[in-house]
Amino acid sequence: MFAVLLFLTAFVNAQEKKPDFDFEFDYAQFGYDSSSNRIEFYYSFNPNNLLQKISDSTVYVEGILDISIKDSSTDNEVMKKLWKLSHKLSNSIEGLVGINDFLLSRGTYKCTIGGMDSIDSENKKYYTEYIKVDPFVSEKISISNLQLASRIIPDSDNKLSKFYKNSYEVIPVPTSIFGENQPVVFFYYELYNLKGQDSGYPLKLSSLIFNSKGELISNKFKKISTNVDSRAEVGSININKFPTDKYTLIITLIDSVNNYGISSSKRFYIYNPSVEVTDSLYNESATNVLATQFGVMSEEELDDLFEKSKYIATSSEIDQYDNLTGAEGKRSFSNQFWIARDSDPSTPRNEFYLDYLDRIQRCNQVYSTLGKQGWKTDRGRVYLKYGEPSEIERFPNQLDTKPYEIWYYNEIQGGVIFIFADLTNFSDYQVIHSTARGELRDDNWERRINSL
Repeated sequence: MFAVLLFLTAFVNAQEKKPDFDFEFDYAQFGYDSSSNRIEFYYSFNPNNLLQKISDSTVYVEGILDISIKDSSTDNEVMKKLWKLSHKLSNSIEGLVGINDFLLSRGTYKCTIGGMDSIDSENKKYYTEYIKVDPFVSEKISISNLQLASRIIPDSDNKLSKFYKNSYEVIPVPTSIFGENQPVVFFYYELYNLKGQDSGYPLKLSSLIFNSKGELISNKFKKISTNVDSRAEVGSININKFPTDKYTLIITLIDSVNNYGISSSKRFYIYNPSVEVTDSLYNESATNVLATQFGVMSEEELDDLFEKSKYIATSSEIDQYDNLTGAEGKRSFSNQFWIARDSDPSTPRNEFYLDYLDRIQRCNQVYSTLGKQGWKTDRGRVYLKYGEPSEIERFPNQLDTKPYEIWYYNEIQGGVIFIFADLTNFSDYQVIHSTARGELRDDNWERRINSL
């Protein structure tokens, strides 16, 4: 048990110290229509963490599920509800696993999900996620989020099951942890807008798995037709020989004729203490690993990635990329661009590249505004270029000033600050002053935010 806790501490980033209350949460988005997605929240309670109740000689436990959804741009509450969930104790060790789904229109939402004991409300655990809804149903091919599962029952007759969808019964794994007790990773996802492709040729659908070092350890693919507009896909992989580690599942869909592709990814964790890590399991160099990642990207995806990377590129690198034509040259350039920025070349994993991808995702989740993705905003640019601030001071509701924030970077250039202000009252914070070299400096910045 102690080893399990060490593993969770190392690989699950939710807390520095795992809380006593064992409540887990995950989510996935699926297409609904051209203006909204269906959001599925998956949750699990550990019955051993809940105080027991007795009714008519039946012993059971009871948890409370608390979900709140707010529009992050207005702070208006979209939904808030409590559910009381009971579980009869028996010889089964199965926990309280469930699903709740909601329709959300295009936008960014602050979702707070919590679980607690119905008897002891102090025995609880909460998560907060910023979820951006960008409808999958559109004119271009798209892939939903990936849902991990402990079991998938095809052609299920149990249509009343809360886990039933598109002829499958999909039992979620909110922990995203697999291993000795769960030796097979099942996954479910959906494809959309397939008929919109005019190539007339099948599309290449691939599933790839990388370990935490960025090494490719599984690669499967198949051809799919475009005679239907949307379809559900399932897959599985036996992981009983995979060592303890953090892994990433990537699904790619490539139209080689039109040179277009898309991807969707999901992280999961494996705890296999009896499996030793051997060099023979991973035999690809760091260069080949990165080349493999860029090798599945379309030219459009490569252009999009470099556009988001210009904040850290030199002027000569930008000129060099702008003069490239065709996907192959851009793949080679991207490979060398990120290898040159590898913070620890002695390891196969390119830590800086993976961290930068996480920064992009974080920017889009937190800093997006109406009509502008988070990475394009001033706060997004600074976050991508300099990373996480040492400290942030927020002043959103001052009587005599417009909303503003002060970001402190104590380890850069001897300590610098950035001041962002919402001058338009549309939550688009702009840099109005900084002490960092090469950034806008205005020592009289306070006059710009004075609202009196």
